[in-house]
Amino acid sequence: MSVPVTDNEKLSPLYKYFEMEMVAPAPSMFECAESPMPAEFAQTPQEMNRMFDDGYLPGRRGYAQLADGTAMLSNCVDMPGVTPEMFDWWFAWHGMEPLRYKIWDHDEHHYCLTRNPDKAADKSLSMKERYWDTVHDVREAMYPDGPVQEIVINFRNPADVGFSPEKLKDFGGTIVCAGNERAPVIMCHFVRPVAGGSELHTRFWMGYCVKDGAPAKAIPDGAVFPLQGAKELLRHNIKEFTNLAALLPKVYDEFRDAF
Repeated sequence: MSVPVTDNEKLSPLYKYFEMEMVAPAPSMFECAESPMPAEFAQTPQEMNRMFDDGYLPGRRGYAQLADGTAMLSNCVDMPGVTPEMFDWWFAWHGMEPLRYKIWDHDEHHYCLTRNPDKAADKSLSMKERYWDTVHDVREAMYPDGPVQEIVINFRNPADVGFSPEKLKDFGGTIVCAGNERAPVIMCHFVRPVAGGSELHTRFWMGYCVKDGAPAKAIPDGAVFPLQGAKELLRHNIKEFTNLAALLPKVYDEFRDAF
């Protein structure tokens, strides 16, 4: 069942996208969520700059328990027709009203609103700068009709979570990331251009926070971050970004000039 929408949202020019059937991932994409991958296939947050390397890192889709008790998940989604510029625009744009989040995944995205609308709308800033150091309040489920989670996402400049400033200077893609000292999760959406579009390489490091510009373990020694949450988030991530890959070029073409 789709998430609730208001009568006013049904009058929005965005509502037609809410009514569209979501683009489903190939069933084989979910095979990675059946069981954890070996820890040696996973990258730690201290290894995040390996994502700039050419080719593909091991374990580009899966979830794992790391040796220090933390957990991580990785995902890779092809995004034909999507540019890094579109991806930055989306993250500046979609937090301005809840329906924009709902059209992304109408089964599981209940609400999103930025606490910094003036910054998001500031045309003197680049699209990256319009979402850097902003906070989104989010309500979403990991699967249809699942429990709704209250999530606070603090978007950051990639250089402030541990990505190399030197590598960022030469990077032709974009990195949307989130993390701070309070939340025990670091999020990273690493978008690199390829022929005909982009590839999205996602990482979530669970049990880590960002402290003094670098990843820091956020759970006590001996504690173990439960893998069930990583498994559910991986399945959700595969679903939502497969649909966004199809949706984004259409929405960008219609609404980019008005933002």
